[in-house]
This record gives sequence, structure tokens and C-alpha cells, in this order.
Amino acid sequence: MIRVLLVHDTYLLRTALAFLLGREPDLEVTSASWQRAADLSRSLRPHVCVVDMDSPEAGGPRGLRELSGHGGAHGEAAAGGDGRAALLALASAGRPGSLRRAYEEKALGYLSKNASPDRLVEGIRHVAKGERYIDEALGFGFLEAAEIPLTRRELSVLSLAAEGASVGEIAHSLHLSNGTVRNYMAAITRKTGARNRVDAIRISRGAGWV
Repeated sequence: MIRVLLVHDTYLLRTALAFLLGREPDLEVTSASWQRAADLSRSLRPHVCVVDMDSPEAGGPRGLRELSGHGGAHGEAAAGGDGRAALLALASAGRPGSLRRAYEEKALGYLSKNASPDRLVEGIRHVAKGERYIDEALGFGFLEAAEIPLTRRELSVLSLAAEGASVGEIAHSLHLSNGTVRNYMAAITRKTGARNRVDAIRISRGAGWV
């Protein structure tokens, strides 16, 4: 039996998707918001974490890195054989920043959010065996992700800023000092060629980075 933790911040979507996945005889599915996901991962020790990468929480301190550290082995090669949960990222082709974050956290699978439930089941079974699974619909998104000039941490800061978070709120969320957040925002502004924070968010949204 493959233990699956489905992480999505929209309650209706995650419960409906968990119901569909739970009909498969070899999948044991639990769903959670990002806020509860890390704690559930510790207790459930899932083989696979299916994660919505469009949430800014994915890059936060309780995001992908926290999830992947609490897996249970499934078969000989699951999750790279090191006991870590395999990550299957649900991403949008037009948001290469999400793909970049997932790649840097060593996600094993990448699936378009427009894919069919059958493809999701297929992807879960592949990554549970330690096999890479990449949706061809995300190919161009990966090319764009490689060209993003921002680091993973800068993308996390920018994603929260784009959601309207203040410097203090970003610092609290990412366990940083206010000064460090300001330094990141200055670097983001410089790298994007923006005039200020608002302009950096506009440019980055237009490019699909956040």
C-alpha cells in the first residue's frame, strides 16, 4: 500500500481529489492544507507527497523541505532509498517559478494541474518506486524556469510579497530578520531590472515567476 499525503490549500479541491485517489486499491490517501502538512507528514510518514506548488507556502519554512524529510520507505528504491518521502509537484505550465522551487527541493515527479486523474495516479506509482515522472506539458515551463535569475529564497520572499505580506510578515514566515528580507528585496529589484518592489512583483508576475 502506498501512503499518499495530498497537500492543497483549497479544501474542496483537495477533498475531491483525495476521494478520487482513494478509490485506487493500492493508495492510502490523506489530505491537508500546507499549514497542517508538516505535522501530518511526521505522523503518517507518507511514501509520496503530492503538493500544490502554486501556494506561496510551498517555499516557506514548513513547505517542501519540511515535508520531504518524513517519509517511509516503499519498496527497494522508493524516495531515493534514503527514507525520505518522494515529492510529486502539481504545477502550472505558465508559472516556471513553481517548477524551479520544486526542482531545487529535488521533487521526483512533475505533473501539470491540467492533467487527468489517471495521469496523477500513474505519477504517484512511478515516484513511489523512486522513478522520475515528468509531464511533457511542462517541458517549456522547465526551459523558462532555467532562465529565472532569482534564487529559491528570493522566489520565496517575492511570492509572499506578491501576496501582500509586509517585510515583517515575510521575516516571520521565513524565520529571517527584517534587514535580511530588505536585502533580499533589494537583490530581487536589481536582478529583475525593476524600479521598486511593486515593479519587481509586476515584472515577475508577467514572467510567471510568482
